[in-house]
Amino acid sequence: MFTDIDLALPDRRAGKVRLSYAVDDERRLFITTDRLSAFDRIVAHIPYKGQVLNQLAAWWFHQVADLTDHHLLSVPDPNATLAVAATPLPVEVVVRGALTGSTSTSVWQRYAQGARLIDGHRFPDGLTKNTVLDQPIITPTTKAVAGGHDEPLSCTQVVERGLVEAALWDRVQAVALAVFERGRTVARAAGLVLADTKYEFGLDTHGRLLLIDEVHTPDSSRFWVVDTLEQRCSRGEEPESLDKEPVRLALVAAGYRGEGHAPPVPADVVDATARRYVDAYERLTGLRFEPGSTPVAPRLIANLRREGLLP
Repeated sequence: MFTDIDLALPDRRAGKVRLSYAVDDERRLFITTDRLSAFDRIVAHIPYKGQVLNQLAAWWFHQVADLTDHHLLSVPDPNATLAVAATPLPVEVVVRGALTGSTSTSVWQRYAQGARLIDGHRFPDGLTKNTVLDQPIITPTTKAVAGGHDEPLSCTQVVERGLVEAALWDRVQAVALAVFERGRTVARAAGLVLADTKYEFGLDTHGRLLLIDEVHTPDSSRFWVVDTLEQRCSRGEEPESLDKEPVRLALVAAGYRGEGHAPPVPADVVDATARRYVDAYERLTGLRFEPGSTPVAPRLIANLRREGLLP
């Protein structure tokens, strides 16, 4: 395990749920924590959440390595990854496989209010909430600054605003759709539906495009449980989802909407959320989650050799 001394590295950056340290000019160390964010702030701690996210993302990077280069080098600790240093692109690539969402900017809410051209995509009349789309769509957003929110964009706006050069954006879209399709296939075999997800891409110091951040975890993706999906939707209920929704619903029920300090999350809600994270890991990987172990991808030898860290 890492200790405080081990983490005395230069250039520490603190995100909402992750810490990052510069190891050298070519590599970064990322530490995933048990902190859970909602309403753009930390609202709870979920036991083993950091380990689940860290190891599940590492497993996914291994599953999509034939589709794209990525930043993962090794998993030296249950909560940590060593990765290639990369400069993130200034957009988040959201891929949607279902017409869903509850916020005012979500695709479903805008569709329900009468919009049919949404973020550059045209939708037909007559669709219902949580309809699974035959063809996934990409709805990019800006990367929110502290205290702000993501701004929905069309793919055309990404290029028109000069956020990403046209040829590179074409590559990003092709990779994102291929990785999403791989995710849907794996999820389907696990009795789940990958409803939507968020990808981040970056460029390494040599200008190589990399898939970065985390991939297909309960924090970055929405996985619905197939066994209960049809029945719940027929009753007008939200699909059962393996993510942090129990915490969000508990806070909303307590009257919290993101202002001021969040009230304590009830212990049973914390436990239910922890079980969802572990359930997602075990369903998708087919592995039993063992706290404190790194069974998924302890070393990706090809990547280490490529970076000159092994002969």
